[in-house]
Amino acid sequence: MSSMSRRDFVRAAALMGASAAWGRALPVPSRTTWRERRDRYPEGVASGDPRPESVLLWTRCPGAGRPVPLTVEVAEDAAFARVVATATTVARPEYDWTVRVLVGRLAPAREYWYRFTDADGAGSRVGRTLTAPRDDDPRPVRFAFVSCQDVTIGAQNAYRRMLHEDERAAPADRLAFVLHLGDFIYEVVNYPEDRPQGYYDRTIREVFRYPHGQKVRDYHIPTDLDDYRTVYRAYLHDPDLQDARARWPFVCMWDNHEFSWKGWQSVQNYGAGNVPAQTRKVAANQAWWEYQPARVATPVGPPPASLAAFHAPKVADAPIARFDEHGLGQEPNNLAALASLTAYRALRFGRHLELIVTDQHSYRSEEPTERPEARAFTSPDFPDLVPEEAMAILDAGRAWDGGRPPASVRYGDRDVPNFRRDEPPQTILGATQKAWFLDRLKASRATWKVWGNSQGTLDWRADPQRLPAGLTRPWPGAGYAGFGGGDHSAAYVERAEIYDFVARERIGGFACVAGDRHSFWAGLMAKALPPAAFEPVGVAFITGSVSAAGLVEVFEHRFPATHPLRALYLADRPGASKPAATVNMLLRHGVRSCLEYAATGDQAKARALSNPDNAPHLAFVDMGGHGYATVRASAEAIESEFVCIPRPVTRSASADGGPLRYRVSHRAALWQPGERPALVQRVLEGDAGLGV
Repeated sequence: MSSMSRRDFVRAAALMGASAAWGRALPVPSRTTWRERRDRYPEGVASGDPRPESVLLWTRCPGAGRPVPLTVEVAEDAAFARVVATATTVARPEYDWTVRVLVGRLAPAREYWYRFTDADGAGSRVGRTLTAPRDDDPRPVRFAFVSCQDVTIGAQNAYRRMLHEDERAAPADRLAFVLHLGDFIYEVVNYPEDRPQGYYDRTIREVFRYPHGQKVRDYHIPTDLDDYRTVYRAYLHDPDLQDARARWPFVCMWDNHEFSWKGWQSVQNYGAGNVPAQTRKVAANQAWWEYQPARVATPVGPPPASLAAFHAPKVADAPIARFDEHGLGQEPNNLAALASLTAYRALRFGRHLELIVTDQHSYRSEEPTERPEARAFTSPDFPDLVPEEAMAILDAGRAWDGGRPPASVRYGDRDVPNFRRDEPPQTILGATQKAWFLDRLKASRATWKVWGNSQGTLDWRADPQRLPAGLTRPWPGAGYAGFGGGDHSAAYVERAEIYDFVARERIGGFACVAGDRHSFWAGLMAKALPPAAFEPVGVAFITGSVSAAGLVEVFEHRFPATHPLRALYLADRPGASKPAATVNMLLRHGVRSCLEYAATGDQAKARALSNPDNAPHLAFVDMGGHGYATVRASAEAIESEFVCIPRPVTRSASADGGPLRYRVSHRAALWQPGERPALVQRVLEGDAGLGV
C-alpha cells in the first residue's frame, strides 16, 4: 500500500486538476444502483498514468447546461462485489462535462475495474485498469506504443488487433499500459466537399465540422476551445479507440496536431508565415487536459477553487519579438500560454523500466529548414533531399565550428547566405525541460531508461553523391543528404549534448520509443554517422501510424512517373498492383541498391551493393508501415515488436482487426556503459519486404 498520507494525496490531485478518491482498507460490495447507459457517456471511460498506489480515471457525462454529480467506484472484480474505492465528483459544463479522478491507496501491479454512475443510476461502461508494479518488482514489463491516428481518412484497426492479442495472451505477457506519443487528433481536417477526389487511397469521412473554425486553402483548423473540444469528442466516438481506452491505462503526450501542424511554442504556421496564437495554444492545452487522464501540472487557482479545474490564463495573440539565448520567446502571453500546462513527466514501472516522457513542441525554437530561406537548399531534381552539411550548419547557428559559422553555404554553383549565423543552436526540448530530462536520466536506477519522445531520433540519410553519372545532374551537396528537419534526427547540437551526457555519465540501458514518422524504424542512437565517428549510446524504435497516411502513400500518388530518380523512391515491378517502396532501401542501403532493385527485382543483388557508411545505425525501416509496436523490458534485454497491418483505409469487419502484413522484433541485450549496443532482428510473421 502507499506510504503517502491522505492529505499529501489530495494535494497531489490538486496539482493535476483532479478530484481525489481514497481507497478503503477492506473491500465491500457495491451499494450503487447501476445500469449501463453508454449513451449518457458517449466518449466512454479511460484511465491514465498508473503508479503503484494510484491511477487517474476519466469520463464525460454531458448535462443539459448544468453540472452532473457522479459516483465513481473502483473494484477488484468486474461484478463490483469487492469495491475498494468510492467517491463523488461533478461533471461541469465549464470543462465540457469531463471529469478526472485520482484514485489512491490501491495495491501495486493489480487489475481493477471502475465505473461512473449518475444520480438516476445511469452508468458508464465498465473500464479496466492496472496499477504499476513497485519500484523493486523484478518482473518484466510489457507495453505498447502508438501515434498518429486520423479518424477522418482511416480506420483504427491497430487497436482492434491489439485488443484481440492482449485478451488472448498469458497474464505475464499482457500489456501494462499503452503509450500514446501524439497526434491523438488531427486539427487539420478536410470536409468531403473540399476534396471530392478523396485523400490518396482514402475516402474522406465527415466525422465532425468545427463550430467556428478557419479555412486555409482546402482544409479547416480550430480557432477556439469549442473547436478543439469538437475534435476530441468526434475521435472518441470511434469504437476501437474507445475500447482500447477502456481496457488499458494510457500514458499520453501531445505531438504537433493537438495544437497546430507546424506550430512551435504558441506560434502557428499554415504556410503564410508565423502567426501568434497564444489564445489557441491555451485552448489546445485545456482541451487536451479535459480529454486525457494524465498527471500533468496546471497552475492551481486561489481558494476556494475546485481541485478538478483548469485555470486558463488570460492571454492575447501578441507578436513574439524577443527570444532568449535558448530560443524561448519572452513575450509575456507566450510564456503564460506555455505555462498553462506542463506535460513532461516520468513514470516508474518496477525494477526494469523508467519511462521519461518529453514535450517536443512547447519549448522548441523555430525549425531552421521550415524557414523560407532554407528553400534555397532544395531542388525538384532531388526530391525531399537536403544537403546534410547545410542542415548541420543551420542547426548549429552561431555555435558552428566553435563559434565560427560561415557567412554562406555552398550549394552547387551558388553560395547561399547562412541566415542562422547569429542565432543560437536549435533546441527541441528547451533549456529547462532538457535539464530536467538529463537529471532524470542520471538519477534513474531502473535497468532501462526509456525516452518517450513523440518524434524520432534516428537519422534519415541518403547518398546521392554516389549516383551514376548521366542519370541526372550532379548532386549539388558536398556529400550525404538528409530529408529536412523537424525532429532530433536533425537537431544535431542538442542530440549530441544528450548522447555525450549519456556516455560521460556512463548511463546504461538507454532506449528511445517514438512516433510521428508514420513508419517503423529500429536502430542505434548515435550523435553522428560516417565519415564522422559512429559511437552508439542506445537503441531506438519508432512505430508506424495507427491510421494516418504515410510517405509511401504520398509517393504513390504524387511522385512523377517519368522522374529520373523515381527508382530511389518507388520501383514499378511488372504485375504488381502497387510499386515497391524503394525509399526503404534508399534510407538503409543507399542509391546503388535502389537502382539495382528497380532494374532486376533481386533483393540479394540490391543489398550486395549497400553503402555500409550510409546508415550503420539502421536495422529496419518501413516508410509504409501502419499498426503499433510493443516493448518488453527485463533484467536481460529490451525487445520491441512491430505489428504491421495493411493500409487501414476502412474498418475491419473481423474481431481481430484484420490480417497482418508482418511482425518483426528487435532485441538488444543489456550492455555495460562504454560498450556498444547491438540489435538482433527476427521476422516472426509475414514479409517485411524492403524494410530489412
